[in-house]
Amino acid sequence: MQKNPHLLYTILFLLFFGWNVNSQERLQHPKTEFRGVWIATVVNIDWPKTATDAVEKEKADYLEILDTYKKLNYNAVIVQIRSVGDAFYPSELAPWSRFLTGKEGQAPAPYYDALAWMIEEAHVRGFEFHAWMNPYRATFDLNKNLLSPTHDVFKHPEWMIEYGGKLYYDPALPAVQEHLTKVVKEVVDKYDVDAIHFDDYFYPYAVAGKTFNDTASFKKYGSGLTLGDWRRANVSNFVHTISTTIKTSKPWVQFGISPFGVWRNKSMDPKGSETQSTSNYDDLYADPVLWMDQKWIDYIMPQLYWSMNNPRASYSKLVKWWSENSNNTALYIGHASYKIRNDGDKSWNFAAELPNQVDFARSFKKVGGSSYYSAKWFTSKNFDVVRLLGENQYKYPALPPAVPNLKRIVIDIPTVNEFSKDSLFFNFNIKSPYNTKVRYIVIYGAEHISKINTNDATQIVDKIKVTETDNSIAFSIPTSKMNKYKACAVTFIDYFANESTPTTIDLKKTFKIYSPAQPNENR
Repeated sequence: MQKNPHLLYTILFLLFFGWNVNSQERLQHPKTEFRGVWIATVVNIDWPKTATDAVEKEKADYLEILDTYKKLNYNAVIVQIRSVGDAFYPSELAPWSRFLTGKEGQAPAPYYDALAWMIEEAHVRGFEFHAWMNPYRATFDLNKNLLSPTHDVFKHPEWMIEYGGKLYYDPALPAVQEHLTKVVKEVVDKYDVDAIHFDDYFYPYAVAGKTFNDTASFKKYGSGLTLGDWRRANVSNFVHTISTTIKTSKPWVQFGISPFGVWRNKSMDPKGSETQSTSNYDDLYADPVLWMDQKWIDYIMPQLYWSMNNPRASYSKLVKWWSENSNNTALYIGHASYKIRNDGDKSWNFAAELPNQVDFARSFKKVGGSSYYSAKWFTSKNFDVVRLLGENQYKYPALPPAVPNLKRIVIDIPTVNEFSKDSLFFNFNIKSPYNTKVRYIVIYGAEHISKINTNDATQIVDKIKVTETDNSIAFSIPTSKMNKYKACAVTFIDYFANESTPTTIDLKKTFKIYSPAQPNENR
């Protein structure tokens, strides 16, 4: 048998780091874990596959992505709905995206609200929907002929700074911050999103020989700060404003940011990581540690797009650093599925690289899950990695966690009005709760009521989007999913992702609870 030296080295490395094997066994199949995937729409990276696809093909391709990741037991999609001053939804603040309709400013034909439809289809499958927005990037190139006359480049040229072949909103301008806040508020107010998500694009990545020319803004608004401190303050003020805006509108909507994977290098700050890399603080003028300390964000998802033992920026060392420096937020890890067999670092040639990364991250108590960039790398290739994850790390479903700032007790407990079954379905009718806005019902199954354990991921049967009618919640589960169980439990999941106390049901007995007739006061 041929030995795998990379896998052997990884095991020795993990043991060296003091990996607690017993702890890892306990977390082999966590019941609560964020499992997300980025669906990139800019230049049609993931979806739609081309800008000129017919609406029906667009829809079919999106559903294929959802169904692929549903089978892999993922529970969240992070969908790019604004990438370059455009929109995947009808808006007075931005034109329709050309990556959706083929021409910027042109609505889909036949018409549909793509964002509303995407959210609904995600929720039906039990996914959280995180609306991914790039606030500062205005264009992907300098070809203005591709832009709608209603694009901000034409409406507000004074907001724009050209840099590295693209146009950017000037983060320092009060008018820009006000406008971009309205963009976010519109989505939160109008759509049933679970989160607003920003990625790593704040001030742009450095381009050799180019200068981001915000001199006029610095002269006007600098207030005696250094250029670096002033730029960081611009970004942090915006993050704070967005946080306040979201929570004022819908307190349950999360605000998550996926920054570049290095906060600062130790060479610049003793609190930094042992890395030799671009950094958030010094190069992108973003300070995610401050945002966490101030409780402005609900989760942080650093993009740790390096191999386990990369010499300049080690995934392993960075997971440890972020786990030790994350406060007041949920911590998820961003993984680079796009690098599999596609990178100069040959560690990515091994199918075990990503599964090993997941296992290593799980050994840290503060790490609550993972996300992968981007969707197409597990839908059309790398099936050996998909198989490894599906048979091991993601063998069973998991529920996304309630982030620290949103944890609360769900007062209501499901009350079952009726349970029946036939050859096709097990049918449930549950009384609508008085005090809780419920997003999902979760069903657990076991061979006996005494064996029900709602902390056991292997017992999760299904997660069902709630639809209330006449003060009750009715749903059915195919008999093929339920036949092997003699008992089940039912829980509520509220909009903050908190779970209620379970109600158990003996599946051998059908029943219906009759409510007493109400007096007719008009008689």
